Amino acid sequence: MAVELVSDPSAGPGDGGTRLDGLTSWQSDWRGLRVAVLGLGVTGFAVADTLTELGSEVLVVASQAQDERAKLVEVIGARLVQTDLTSVPQDLIDFDPGVVVASPGFHPDHPLLVWAAERGVPVWGDIELAWRLRDKVVRPDGTPASWILVTGTNGKTTTVRLTATLIAAAGHRVAPCGNIGIPVLDAIRDPQGWDFLVVELSSYQLHHIRRDGIGSLSPLASVCLNLADDHLDWHGTPEAYREAKATVYANTAIACVYNKADAATEAMVRDAEVSEGARAIGFGLGVPGPSDFGIVDGILCDRAFLDDRHRSAIELTTLSELARAGLDAPHVVANILAASALARAVGVEPAVIRDALGAFRLDAHRIETVAVSGGIRWVDDSKATNPHAAMASLRAYPSVVWVVGGLLKGVDIDTLVSGQASRLRGAVIIGVDRSALREAFRRHAPELPVSEVDTDDTGQVMPNAVRLAAEIAQTGDTVLLAPAAASMDQFSDYGERGALFAQAVREFLGGEAGEQSASGDSPA
Repeated sequence: MAVELVSDPSAGPGDGGTRLDGLTSWQSDWRGLRVAVLGLGVTGFAVADTLTELGSEVLVVASQAQDERAKLVEVIGARLVQTDLTSVPQDLIDFDPGVVVASPGFHPDHPLLVWAAERGVPVWGDIELAWRLRDKVVRPDGTPASWILVTGTNGKTTTVRLTATLIAAAGHRVAPCGNIGIPVLDAIRDPQGWDFLVVELSSYQLHHIRRDGIGSLSPLASVCLNLADDHLDWHGTPEAYREAKATVYANTAIACVYNKADAATEAMVRDAEVSEGARAIGFGLGVPGPSDFGIVDGILCDRAFLDDRHRSAIELTTLSELARAGLDAPHVVANILAASALARAVGVEPAVIRDALGAFRLDAHRIETVAVSGGIRWVDDSKATNPHAAMASLRAYPSVVWVVGGLLKGVDIDTLVSGQASRLRGAVIIGVDRSALREAFRRHAPELPVSEVDTDDTGQVMPNAVRLAAEIAQTGDTVLLAPAAASMDQFSDYGERGALFAQAVREFLGGEAGEQSASGDSPA
């Protein structure tokens, strides 16, 4: 139980440093602490629900909220203020919070966060709060669940699911959570309890995690899968984005897993302040060195977690076995190596990993084959929401008609277009603002057939895109939805975008869709 350093429990920001330092356990006295929760999405509601359960005074500030969720705010004992968020509402000023907990969507320069900083009010994210409260339910030995952290520009969700699958196959209770869709606060309050939490972290969430001090987050193992410019509209600069991602390695206890093909992730590990005894474990698609995971003659190998790692390796699985499960695209194999390293770090045996991988399947909208007809493969990778993810997807196919576009989130698309132009048969641009892509193709692939979908009707975007792609595609080509952009300009999310693409493909092919492949087929 934490030692309490509490003055007046109803005090405002003046007591923030002292009192908050003492709040490092579910058993701490959170009563009367005034907390402003910014946002009422899934994360914001979980924060408000948790803190009211602990007896804190909670004011939720949001621009909009689902009707049912808004009604529940009062039921759980919190108060809701709905405002346009362009300025600090008087209700928040009068509330005088001791801490602000911001949902991930709030940019660092948001007026409410600037106001908090000017007043000296600490700003947390949901991960900071969840780590402090992780002992709500403990294991039989009295310890809370151990955390494994996963971040990266791309591949996070797949790697989280893989890691959780491998650990569960070893007989442990494990919950994939975080940015994958299940708030960590919900996971730590689950009455059945967990042995491990595999936590997907976005750069937004990492931005608010403290690297040192009382109660700092300390995972057993962590990984940054890769790094490419993304979310620059949120972080402001590539350096700020990298700094947020690097936080994943702070205070790691056993294994800092990094991508040997991405020097930025290795530099993060080299610069990280970790717990004594933590090791750097590399993964890559080449031959592994000692303390690495890699591939030798088609065999995925562990040269990190064995005694004689300088002269031998442990076989985990083979590329041919992964191909049978539709898991042999290069970027998926890299995710498998990273997940295997995380699982081995917590003691999962190689034979368990091999068996579990044989039954694993990718999420929907992740290089998912929709149909094969007339010698043309139609693939939904709607989850490729940035250029780095789209590049990995494009590289999996030799000749592509590329369906691309949406919200580019401030990133430069030129490098992707110039680097992948040689494998393109043509392109179909979607999105409300298509100008950046139009210009990129004009500069770097002026002879390439490029069509645009110009409609404000969401329901017609994909039927038009599919028709235009079919006019370009030839036998042996792949029509690939890999937008390299977020979806919210025309769709509710990447899932709707991918589902509408798949529906449009099937409707377009009609009777020809009988040649459709099983979902998750390996790329050609």
